[in-house]
Amino acid sequence: MKFVLEVTFDDGQPAQTTASELGRVLRYWGGNLHHYALQPGDGSAVYDSAHREVGRWRITADDEG
Repeated sequence: MKFVLEVTFDDGQPAQTTASELGRVLRYWGGNLHHYALQPGDGSAVYDSAHREVGRWRITADDEG
């Protein structure tokens, strides 16, 4: 299986803000992965600290993107 995380942030943000938000996404969603079976097809939206959707994570088969 493959774990895919895609996150898009505003290019106009300071680098420190982007790093802080990405760190939050990784901590929050990493801590919640135990709620999922982690099988191909599993996934969820990810949100920034303002509760705006900024990406998704998903589990795919090894040969999928």
